[in-house]
Amino acid sequence: MAPPFSLSGFSMADAAALALLYGLWLGIGWMIEHPPARRPSVSMLMAQYRLDWMRQFVTRQPRIFDASILANLRQSTAFFASACMITLGGGIAVIGNSERLDMVAADLTIEAEGAVLEMKLLLVLLFVANALLKFIWSHRLFGYCSVMMAAVPNEASDPQAYPRAAAAGQINITAARSFNRGLRSIYFALAALGWIFGPLALTVTCLITAAVLIRREFISESRRVILLCSGV
Repeated sequence: MAPPFSLSGFSMADAAALALLYGLWLGIGWMIEHPPARRPSVSMLMAQYRLDWMRQFVTRQPRIFDASILANLRQSTAFFASACMITLGGGIAVIGNSERLDMVAADLTIEAEGAVLEMKLLLVLLFVANALLKFIWSHRLFGYCSVMMAAVPNEASDPQAYPRAAAAGQINITAARSFNRGLRSIYFALAALGWIFGPLALTVTCLITAAVLIRREFISESRRVILLCSGV
């Protein structure tokens, strides 16, 4: 007796496309966070700016400007976290309705059973769930950073001023790293949507996503501008 669901709806081409998806996701993340010393990524350049920010923060009076920047950063993480939660809720609702998925497949002229589409949509939701966790942690870290910034003495001559500012800078960098990882998960969640139309479409969307990320981190105009005054 055949089981209710099997992997008969998937082929070796699907497996290869999935391996490419996960390989690019992990590989590009590693490349961005561990770039060559002679060609740092935008994320690494911005990390240096965050440390410089904390050094300038020590002597800036008043510090309302710094508080506003941090509030905007926390607002961004909260926005993306909320968007991910809404996406997860909608995705779970769709997956729970096989008949509706069959209708969607028919409308898109996709030759796939509802159960197969469920598995493909589940992959997208896994990336979105990972992004949600990253955004939540980033939001919390930015909160830690705000408390540590508030603990920096107002007098630059205080022996704890610059060490505490440097520690706040490191937490800020960690929060930004988690935020960037969440964004990359969103990018690859969009790429994973290509699987709905088959392994070839997934391969194409993965390569396009990888090209976009590499360009923005290593060869974009914004990187050139950021690099000008980075001192790297």
